[in-house]
Amino acid sequence: MSKLETKFVNEVAGKFFVPAYQRGYRWGESEVRRLLDDVYNLSKYDERRSYCLQPIVVKNFGDENFELIDGQQRLTTIFLIYKYMFEEGGRFFGEPKFSLDYETREDSKNFLANIDLSKREDNIDFYFIADAYETIKTWFAENGELSVTMPKIKTLFADNVKIIWYEVDETENATAMFTRLNIGKIPLTGAELVKAGFLSGEQKTNERQDEIALQWDNIEKELHNDSLWYFLTNNSAEKYQTRIDLILDLMAGKKFGDREKYSTFFYFDELKRRGEDLNELWQKIIRNFLLLKDWRENHEFYHKIGYLIASGYKNLSDIYAEFQGKTKKKFLARLDELIKASIKLEPEKNYSDWNYNDDAEKIRRLLLLFNVESVRQNGEQSQWFPFDKYKFSGAEKTSWSLEHIHAVNSQERGNQEQWREWLRLHRASLENFSDENLLAEIDKLLELKNITSEKFQPLQKKILDKLSPENISEESADSIANLALLKCKDNSALGNSVFDVKRNEIIKLDMEGAFIPFCTKMAFLKYYTKAQKNKVHFWSADDRRAYLEAINRVLKNFLARPIELSNKEN
Repeated sequence: MSKLETKFVNEVAGKFFVPAYQRGYRWGESEVRRLLDDVYNLSKYDERRSYCLQPIVVKNFGDENFELIDGQQRLTTIFLIYKYMFEEGGRFFGEPKFSLDYETREDSKNFLANIDLSKREDNIDFYFIADAYETIKTWFAENGELSVTMPKIKTLFADNVKIIWYEVDETENATAMFTRLNIGKIPLTGAELVKAGFLSGEQKTNERQDEIALQWDNIEKELHNDSLWYFLTNNSAEKYQTRIDLILDLMAGKKFGDREKYSTFFYFDELKRRGEDLNELWQKIIRNFLLLKDWRENHEFYHKIGYLIASGYKNLSDIYAEFQGKTKKKFLARLDELIKASIKLEPEKNYSDWNYNDDAEKIRRLLLLFNVESVRQNGEQSQWFPFDKYKFSGAEKTSWSLEHIHAVNSQERGNQEQWREWLRLHRASLENFSDENLLAEIDKLLELKNITSEKFQPLQKKILDKLSPENISEESADSIANLALLKCKDNSALGNSVFDVKRNEIIKLDMEGAFIPFCTKMAFLKYYTKAQKNKVHFWSADDRRAYLEAINRVLKNFLARPIELSNKEN
């Protein structure tokens, strides 16, 4: 039966047999120095702080004889460190408690036991072993007196530095496992180690192991539902080797991107060491997964938690902490408080003071809330905001820009390609106005090999006068009333286009089945404006006023005060 535990480095003992299918020792200076630096730097922190080396995977043949499946590089480096300290410090440090033997490289075994630097060029194994030994010697020389540094390293190895010790079942095919871990470049993950911990142990029956393994696989499968996954996190699933890591990390308090790769395994291993019942611990994992699933299936929780996470104001760990010790009613009230805080106003400020240049992130968050709440309020259980589509398109992260609904920026400083694209986009809109003369001017300019600024600017002004009959001030253009979440595909010509050009693009994308935020579509299709008055192709002051009325209506429970039009439009 498999066995999984942690050991202090000083506790590693026995004879390790390196089979023929493994290559020799190949660590260079950078890897050796990194290990020594990481260990030594522990002395700068709390003396109780632990450091975990990556797993040592072995197969036990009895009497402390092990086949070393994975971890040869780390274990050999540790052996060389102990050997150096013994040779320089004598009996106080003691010889290494373990040895390394090789199935097909007996000379390497002898060289490791009796390092002779003069023979380093005899074969490739000697070279790397000698190089690592000299690196260790140089490192100690650079880090102070040996009488101080060596005892410190020895103490850290004994009290702070652990390895993950994984004894695989005697029936495990060692060669196949080595291939998976090394040739396939698929390292053991923290989740795999936690799983092995639950499946190992003498108290486990085969039936219980099968039950846990099946439940584990079911959780992993359900987390592969992108609708659930991207409700819970903004991180691409590609950044997780297994999706159940999200649940385990949540329980362990590990933040995304933490440097310590195996801190989650350490958390569960420590609970195991303290005598926590593994069956009860497994039930906690299941309960936490079911809790997250319940949030996903609750229409109100889903949208409010989903917004807080998608907006970046809170992450899943924050939400999980807020939930602890609260009833559903109090938890929901707390979510509302957090949402209000996410769009709070500064003292003596109004939302109309927010503008595109200085407050883009605040406005983006407010408009995301407008979209999410509009979908939530549109009918219990009938519509759900698609956080997966909002965050990712396939494996590609989606970036929603804060865009002007009607742009007032010109293309004066553009280039040939941008000017031509701008003219083509606006020509399509002008076809609605039957202005043959203006269309002919555009066609004539597009036929030229080179378009100059002197020729482009006058024609641009004519087009803007035709498609923008109502003047919009710069202040109004940069306010919430003229902003929406929109993807322009990095197309600056479209980004600087008038309302009707963008409206046509929205209709085209919608017909192609592309995801467009709910409120963006509503604005461009003029659903917020009660009376069109033949202004379907323009974004007028009436449209901006109706847009703000809709935002105020939907977000009335979260806004500090109603949003008003800028002073120049009142």
